[in-house]
Amino acid sequence: MITKMKKITFLVYHKEYDAFLTNLRDLGVVHIAEKQQGIADSSGLQEKIRLSARIASSMKLLENIKVEKKVEKDPTAERGLQVLDEVDFLINEKSKLQQQYQAYEKEMTTLRPWGNFEPDSIQRLSDAGLLIRFYVCSESNYKEEWVDKYNAIEINRLASKVFFITITKSETELDIDVEQVKLPTASFDHIEFLQAGIILDLEDNEHVLEKLAEKEIPSLQVAQKQLNSEIELSKVLLNTEQTVGDKLMLLQGWAPAVKEVEIASYLDSQSVYYKITNPTLEDNVPILLNNRGIFAWFEPICKLYMLPKYNELDLTPFFAPFFMLFFGLCLGDSGYGLFLFLGVTIYRLVTKKIGDTMKPILSLVQLLAVSTFFCGMLTGTFFGANFYNIDWPFVQRMKAALAMDNNDMFRLSLILGAIQILFGMILKSVNQTIQFGFKYAVGTIGWILLLLSMAFSALLPGVLPMGGTIHLVILGFAGVMIFLYNSPDKNIFINFGLGFWDSYNMVTGLLGDVLSYVRLFALGLSGGILASVFNSLAVGMSPDNIIAGPIIMVLIFVLGHSINIFMNVLGAMVHPMRLTFVEFFKNSGYEGGGKEYKPFSN
Repeated sequence: MITKMKKITFLVYHKEYDAFLTNLRDLGVVHIAEKQQGIADSSGLQEKIRLSARIASSMKLLENIKVEKKVEKDPTAERGLQVLDEVDFLINEKSKLQQQYQAYEKEMTTLRPWGNFEPDSIQRLSDAGLLIRFYVCSESNYKEEWVDKYNAIEINRLASKVFFITITKSETELDIDVEQVKLPTASFDHIEFLQAGIILDLEDNEHVLEKLAEKEIPSLQVAQKQLNSEIELSKVLLNTEQTVGDKLMLLQGWAPAVKEVEIASYLDSQSVYYKITNPTLEDNVPILLNNRGIFAWFEPICKLYMLPKYNELDLTPFFAPFFMLFFGLCLGDSGYGLFLFLGVTIYRLVTKKIGDTMKPILSLVQLLAVSTFFCGMLTGTFFGANFYNIDWPFVQRMKAALAMDNNDMFRLSLILGAIQILFGMILKSVNQTIQFGFKYAVGTIGWILLLLSMAFSALLPGVLPMGGTIHLVILGFAGVMIFLYNSPDKNIFINFGLGFWDSYNMVTGLLGDVLSYVRLFALGLSGGILASVFNSLAVGMSPDNIIAGPIIMVLIFVLGHSINIFMNVLGAMVHPMRLTFVEFFKNSGYEGGGKEYKPFSN
């Protein structure tokens, strides 16, 4: 459900505004209403945001360095900014060193075929009137006549290429149509020595970064928190209007209705005028989801799509049971469900400190694992094996009560799809009634009535015969709602045309939507087949050896089922999300687009 909000308008004398904002932040429950359409004109705020991004990047860099982190005593924001500059300097220096290393590597690659020699010796020969030129060509282009004509000397042959030099007098012209090489001004040994120095500098650079990673991350965190606080304050100032000759500061915000008495009591003690009102339809009210129990665990899934608008239903508690069931059907193996449940449970028992954001996620995984365990009983699958083949009376009674074959699972998927889509249409009519009034939900109710009557007639022909008098009367009422009352504000002819258009979309859309739920059956079937294949491989590929046989069999079993669990868990999350976000949300008329409630606080 969506928490009810109250709109609060503040009017504060400009000299008292800074103190007021400090107190408002300490209160920590008011979400500031945005007035500005961006921050392009605020160069100071942009600079702070860029600085915050730099700090975040530096923290991520230091956190990824694998050293034992030490807790620094009394970290300060000032030290954090110093560390930021140090990290930036080290990163820039590291980049320069790496570039220089690559340059040296390129020069060494050029020199390597020629061997090690001193360029000074070449220069002394040049000063004496002998010019040495360096050439490289393919073996087919090399001519032996160059030896006598230009004193060509072959230095090396590599990869079908000939590396040679010519020794001639300075004034001699050469007629050699091959690539001439210009070598570096340093010897191979000297460049190798310089490159070794670069390696030492890089090691020193990394050592300094490790020292910073050991104890300076808390300082960066303090600086980040302080900077984020300043950013939030700057945004609040941007959303403040100045009135009465800049003497009064006008600010609007939102707070949960349950906090109204607390806020009013606090503001009454301040030198500030305020007014608390209910939101209007035009207001962009921030959204705070407030689901209880297991439904709260599914809120992150809803947020992956988008938050609802303030004046529409929160569908989280309505899709949660379906999502849990769909996940279990997609994974579809009792062994996998038991493995996930035990794994998460052991992790929770072993881990000493689990964050508040992680706890509901782990609880959700446990819930989905339980669903998988029980859904696996429908097919009797346990790590790819069928435990219904066990000839125990209890197992056989359970098989008679729960077991389904592939045809039954296929039909179950379609039935669940039809139920969820019809349930979504019911929620759509409720949503339309809440948002616009009952008359706007009449057309949707007509479709619900039509579909329900058809389902009853197909399933219970003795109670409601298909085409009987009662059924025809129901269809008549549904037709009037669909064709004549689908849009109450328009005339009868437009309604009639819209009714035909809605009928076309409904018939074609419903068929496709229901068929989409076949993926529940297909994913469960494919996962079970892969699991059984890995079992067969584990048994068939193990050698007939009393020691190596069991070891190889266990390795294949563990590796195969690990791959299968990873792929199927991924599919069991993605495809139920797809059914929820596309089929269910569409048929329930979900619009979304709400902005999350984020109070101005320390």
